[in-house]
Amino acid sequence: MANDSVPLKRVGNDPQSTRTLSGMSYEAFISQSSKRRIEDPIRALFPLQDRPGVISLLAGIPDASIFPITSLQFTLRDPVSREDVPITLTDAELSRALQYSGGKGLPDLIDWFVGLQEFSHGRRRGEGWDITLGAGSSDLLYKAIHALLDPGDVALIETPVYASIIPVFHATGCEMIEIGTDQYGIDAQGLRDVLDSWPASKPKPKVLYTVPYGCNPTGVTSTLERRLEILELARRHNFLILEDDPYYYLYYGSAPRPPSYFALERKQPEMGRVVRFDSFSKVLSSGMRIGVLSAPQAIINAVILHTMNAQPPTFTQVLSLVMLKFWGYEKLLAHVTRAAEFYRVKRDVFEALMQKYLTGLAEWNTPEAGMFFWFKLNLQKHEDPESDSNGYEGDSEVIIRTKALENGVIALPGTVFHPSGRKTTYVRASFSLLPEEQVEEALKRLRTVLLQVRGESDKVDQ
Repeated sequence: MANDSVPLKRVGNDPQSTRTLSGMSYEAFISQSSKRRIEDPIRALFPLQDRPGVISLLAGIPDASIFPITSLQFTLRDPVSREDVPITLTDAELSRALQYSGGKGLPDLIDWFVGLQEFSHGRRRGEGWDITLGAGSSDLLYKAIHALLDPGDVALIETPVYASIIPVFHATGCEMIEIGTDQYGIDAQGLRDVLDSWPASKPKPKVLYTVPYGCNPTGVTSTLERRLEILELARRHNFLILEDDPYYYLYYGSAPRPPSYFALERKQPEMGRVVRFDSFSKVLSSGMRIGVLSAPQAIINAVILHTMNAQPPTFTQVLSLVMLKFWGYEKLLAHVTRAAEFYRVKRDVFEALMQKYLTGLAEWNTPEAGMFFWFKLNLQKHEDPESDSNGYEGDSEVIIRTKALENGVIALPGTVFHPSGRKTTYVRASFSLLPEEQVEEALKRLRTVLLQVRGESDKVDQ
């Protein structure tokens, strides 16, 4: 059972290694379906090809000379000078890009990301973690969740939660327990109460899923205090933290960015409970599909066994490697800092128009990262005697899918962000793409709908 006590391992005299969970500690976390997987017998022999003097007759790898792409050039914007720099792949780089590669990812690209985790989070090799690459972080999340959960297992889900992750958990047959959030992040006291009152006869949760920066949909960034509380609860109740972090590099809050769970656990009494997912879709290219999983070696191994599509696309791995090596860590930081500022300006424009058109009709907190506003629709007048009669305040889904759509505006109703599918008056709106004039028109239309629902006339000076 995943709530048994966990042994620690000691490797040499490194004080960090004395606090790292042992490989055997993860046996209880790996799903039965994952344990039944076996290694691809062809891929298992691939390393033998690299022995000096060996002539390989192993794999059915096509001859690159028949491929029609013979050269590749592109321009890359320098994040500091803002100049476009021409880049040409060498013959070796192009040949590599057009071929199969290992299921874990290109070794030198993995090495680059290992260095990035030290640059961004202070994590170093030899601390019991490794990296594998995927076709975006969603690909890695799917594999990791299936590698960890069996039917009947329990997963703690911060709620509201990224809507597209709900079907992934659902497919495992696990039980999803909703853990509430507020403007500071996960309700740590509520989680503590749930765990402290857990039935002794029921296995405790295996994992907690969270998006700690600019949470999708709420836009909330968890405070340092909340993160430390969650880490303490993970140790006490023996669960893993699935840190899904696509908006880490899109933090634009006024306060310094709090450290990630991945960074914070390095100074905790033990390490090895954080399974971190990084995405570069928001800052490099959503079409390149490069995701990074940083996790204990046992979990990395289980995820690789779930990689049945041979490997993450080698073509985009090579392009990413060429680009990132050309930039280096400092220029990547300059690029993502500029990207975060771009979205901060977009946020401010959106919020100013919300204040103009939705004041009194909606309530919200200002996001500090990401691309979304999460706001509550005030569907009933405060003086309406029925508004608080039974605690029911309305259903945003009915409004969004009917009246709002009929009036030419669409957003995501809050119910889709709850595993239980419960009704809510909340709505998620994205501010990442639309120009200011379209944002204004959208919020005008939403205002008209809300006033109609409330039975009020429009008095705003438009």
